[in-house]
Parts: sequence; structure tokens; C-alpha cells
Amino acid sequence: MLKPPVSERDHRRGNPDAPITLVEYGDYACPYCGEAFPVVEKLQKTLGNKLQFVFRFFPLEAVHPNANNAALAAEAASKQGKFWEMHDLLYINQDKLGWDGIAAMADTVGLDLKKFEADVQGGQLQERIDDDLESGLRSGVNGTPSFFVNGEKYNGDWAYEEFLAYLESLI
Repeated sequence: MLKPPVSERDHRRGNPDAPITLVEYGDYACPYCGEAFPVVEKLQKTLGNKLQFVFRFFPLEAVHPNANNAALAAEAASKQGKFWEMHDLLYINQDKLGWDGIAAMADTVGLDLKKFEADVQGGQLQERIDDDLESGLRSGVNGTPSFFVNGEKYNGDWAYEEFLAYLESLI
């Protein structure tokens, strides 16, 4: 069971009144999350207004040293209204998650770089990432990507066809 449930504080994309809410706990440096990224994008396009997608941070720093910095970058971008643009670029450019690559992505999405750097280094964004991580642990997340559908942990295959068939069965 998803704890806490989806709320206004979450990074949400799509119809908030959709019959399906898909939550991903992800790590920008995780290769499996990188594989899931285009699957989730395709699901969003296919299901349209029937799907709301929510992303929560679950950086596995012990395995992926750049994961937390990438999460900080996404959260800093959200402060400038560009969370989803940065989210997408981080996944598309998983091989460039060092600070130089992240700064280049911030520039690409049109962020105020001084504000971006100050936000990343300010320490206040870490609390949001830690809250998501704690929420994942309380919800039973033990790896990434982990998906929840309408509040319930999804343990099925997240290959596109199988995932789509499952989601469509809920409509």
C-alpha cells in the first residue's frame, strides 16, 4: 500500500482525475529505471487522460553515486517550474549525471543557473528527497523502479504490452 497517498505535493503529470494513478519510485542513475522511462512515456501517450503519472525519488546512492545529485537537480528544476523537462533529460542522459552534465542539462531546459546551483547546494531540497525515500521504504519499495497502481504495489512485468494490458484491465 502506498504511504502516503498521492497528494498535491507530488510531481504529477496527466489528468489528476484519471481512473488510473501510476506512481514510480525511481533513481535517475538506475539502468532499469532508464529502461522503464520510455515504457512509462509510451503508457502516458497511449492512455492519455485515463492516466495520471507520479514520480517519487528513490536514489540508491550506495549503488549509484550520482543518483542523489540527479534527484537534487530535478527538485531544483521544479522550483523553476521545469521538473518534467529536467526529469526527462536526466533519464535520456543517464551517462552524463556528473555535475558538468547536470549543469549542461539545467542550461538546456532554460533554468536560471545561479538560482539552480544555490538551490542544489542550499540543503533544503534534500528533505523532499528524503521524504520520498522514507515513503518508499514505508510502502515496501526495495528496488527501482518500483510501481504502484491506484495505491497498490504492482509486482507484474513492466514491459510495455504487459503493463498496458494490466492498466487497461482497470478502466
